[in-house]
Amino acid sequence: MLGFLLLLLNKRRKCVGKPVGACPCADPTCQVETVRGQSAHSGLKSSSAMQSPVSDSPVRPGFHRVEVQKTTWVVPDRYTTLWAIGSGAYGTVCSAIDQKTKEKVAIKKLYRPFQSLIHAKRAYRELRLLRHIQHDNVICLLNVFTPDSTLEKFQTFYMVMPFVAQDLGHIIKRKRLSDRIITYLFYQLLRGLKYIHSAGIIHRDLKPGNLAVSENCELKILDFGLARQTESEMTGYVVTRWYRAPEIIFNWMHYSQTVDVWSAACILAEMITGSVVFPGHDSIDQLKKILHLTGTPDTSLVQKMQSKDAQSFVKGLPPQKKRNFKEVFPAMSEKAVSLLEGMLLLDPEKRLTAKQGLAHPFLAEYHDPDSEPDSEPYDDSFESLELDVGEWKSLIHMEIMTFDPDNPGQTAV
Repeated sequence: MLGFLLLLLNKRRKCVGKPVGACPCADPTCQVETVRGQSAHSGLKSSSAMQSPVSDSPVRPGFHRVEVQKTTWVVPDRYTTLWAIGSGAYGTVCSAIDQKTKEKVAIKKLYRPFQSLIHAKRAYRELRLLRHIQHDNVICLLNVFTPDSTLEKFQTFYMVMPFVAQDLGHIIKRKRLSDRIITYLFYQLLRGLKYIHSAGIIHRDLKPGNLAVSENCELKILDFGLARQTESEMTGYVVTRWYRAPEIIFNWMHYSQTVDVWSAACILAEMITGSVVFPGHDSIDQLKKILHLTGTPDTSLVQKMQSKDAQSFVKGLPPQKKRNFKEVFPAMSEKAVSLLEGMLLLDPEKRLTAKQGLAHPFLAEYHDPDSEPDSEPYDDSFESLELDVGEWKSLIHMEIMTFDPDNPGQTAV
């Protein structure tokens, strides 16, 4: 089985560093601020702690050991000046200086990636996705390594990605953005979504904290730990509640890329208004807040719901008509309201796609079909495989051993 999987691996490519464009705002006071100690990378909880050297058992040649926030990191000698910038449920992120390129990077260390079957498969999924991606508005993989010298000793690994100053969530909380910056950021978000959707990939966890923004207003989509391809059967509760599409709340088992479009629309509205659009206290309250704006589903949409419980619940709700979006969002331009209405449709089959959103008049200033590329085909046939933890570990180890940051297209297969 593992030998067969070797033939399915994609060729590696370097991350393209070209920016989409310069920040559209010439006024320095409108530029996005960078806050020391806050990072957009992976949408993790912010922290700040400098490294300290550690003396312990010998490490693999070419590596050195440091302690960051009482956690031991063993990294190649090329990465120095580690600084903890975030932590989350699945890993910790440090900034570092790559002495080879003289650039600042972000290094993600996964927490016990092989502690369970779920963790091992999630780690492999994220690694495969990051190796495939090559787009200005989506985070990519610069390097991946393990300090463990053999497969038998293999217990942890690190992924190196571009460092970006902070996430959109921090920015929204700190200041109100100009209309032009909002338009430019949202254009980049849809541009990135079009790319990953063209590969059949659904992000499934879009939120302001998973969108990195540089000082030049360049946006990158982060955190692909939950992403899957369209054809995969999916569990319902994966997106942070406030940005969750209604079909996920209705617990449809086969939803499409338009769940990301719904989340993107929530982010657009939040950038413009400065407030979360649907701040539900729980799933039921979330659904009620959505329906208060969109109105209750019609009969044809209710019949599409696979969950009988969801059908019964929605049928039991008092009928509500769709509200006037312009009255709900008086600060929005007519074009912004029009785009929002097309993206916040209850029926996912009628909702705008990312590609259609890019062509909307709201984004006319930046829309250029020739600079909005699709992805090369992405093979995620591994999703249907029934492997044990040891087999997933072997696949991850093989991915790491065949990755050459200087020649990412060269493989051992």
